[in-house]
Parts: sequence; structure tokens; C-alpha cells
Amino acid sequence: MLKIMSLAMLVRPGACFARSARDALRAAARSAVTTTVEGEPGTESYAQYFVEGGKKISPWHDISLMPEGGDAGVYNMVTEIPKYGLAKMEVDTKGESNPIVQDEKKGKLRFYHGPIFWNYGCIPQTWENPNEEHPELKCFGDDDPIDVVEIGSSALEAGSVTPVKALGVLAMIDDGELDWKVIAVSTADPLAAKLNDVADIEKECPGVVSGIREWFRWYKTPDDKPLNGFGFNEEALPAAKACEVIAETHAAWKGLRDGSIDAGKLWKGN
Repeated sequence: MLKIMSLAMLVRPGACFARSARDALRAAARSAVTTTVEGEPGTESYAQYFVEGGKKISPWHDISLMPEGGDAGVYNMVTEIPKYGLAKMEVDTKGESNPIVQDEKKGKLRFYHGPIFWNYGCIPQTWENPNEEHPELKCFGDDDPIDVVEIGSSALEAGSVTPVKALGVLAMIDDGELDWKVIAVSTADPLAAKLNDVADIEKECPGVVSGIREWFRWYKTPDDKPLNGFGFNEEALPAAKACEVIAETHAAWKGLRDGSIDAGKLWKGN
């Protein structure tokens, strides 16, 4: 990476300084945070914990919503499933310190029936409140941090913390629950300079938005589950709406943390 950047600085110094600034933001988001694995991959014992200062921390509660010094509309993303992954990994919202684990269904580890074509994860310090009904969609939140689909060109490492630019959002309805899918791009990705909103995705990456929508519509059907639906006429809402939804879920998370909203069985930190 350093060698590539050095060469780029010789060829395109201005562009490289901009890239260096983006990389610095990315490093700042995770500079003091590392991960450690307990258990064996591919088993129910596997857990990837986040560590800072020699102590386990929660990727959900202790990593900030936004990178320090980041631009408006830029958020931290915790990658749960790298691009082309098959194992259904997720932040364990009920487990102490909220490690990343492989989801289980009826005692069996979950796998997608085909690879996911984008990086997938969540935005820390957000929560889709299952106690609050959406005024237009008339369904309740899915009790998880808000999901992110990152459409950049590189596979992000599982457990990495990456500043991403919110570009839009899909209102997926899964088994009657509202499960927002924020569409974003890493600020360090070459595409980031060209992408600022949903319309830009259609221009620069035609078919990606519809691909995301159809992938999530159909992905549970091999398990005899019904098709997932989407609110707002199935449209990907613009970046401004994505930021609004993130702000709403951040406010809900604050309520979860301060006890003003019932946490149920969720582990809400120390």
C-alpha cells in the first residue's frame, strides 16, 4: 500500500494528498481498535471481539457514529461480511461486548445461498427501535443497528471500521419489520469522488441499486421464506433521507443506552 501511494504521489501529487487525507480518516476511525478471535471459524464458538487499550469494547456502542473530523454525511461502518462472503456474520446484539459471530437458525449456522456482491455491515451507535411504528410504513424496527451496503471496488476486512459516505437508503420490509439498508461507498474508494447521491450511482454504476434491491428481495426464498418487500414504491431514497434515517436511529440508540427505551434482552454496554 505504501509503495503504491508513493508512486501515485510522484505521478499525481494533488490527487494523492486528497487520498492521503481520506486514508488518515480511515486510520483514525480504527487506530486504537484491534480485533481478536476466540473459538474456531465455521463453528458456533467463533467470536471476533473488538479491543482497545487491552480491554474488550463494543463495536455497537463504543465505536463512534462518525469519524472524528469527517465530512457531513460520512459515517463509520463496521464490516460484518466482506464482499463475496457466504457466512451470515453479524454483531451479536445480545452478547456481552457484542462480538461478530455467525448467525444461527434452528441450531444451524447460517450461510447465504449465494455470495453477497457488496461489503455488508452496520453503523455503530444506531438502533432500529422495535417499539416505534414508522408513521408511513406502519411497521416497527427490526431491533438491530442500521445496515450498510458498501458498493466500493475492494473487499473490506471483517471487523474493519471504515468511514463511508451515505448515498441513499432502501426501506426493506422483512417479515413485517422495517430493516433499512443504507447504500454507501468507502471514502477511500476511487468511486467516492464521483458518488454523492442515488442518481450518481445510477450514472456511474448502472444496475447496482436494482441489484441490491433484488438480492435482498430474494435471498431468503431458498429457505421457503416469502419475498421481502420495500416501502416508498421500492425506490432508493436520496442521501439526505439516508442521513435523516441514520439520525433517527442514532436518537433511538441514545434512548436504548440511557434507559428511556426498553432494551429487552439486548446488551447495551457498561
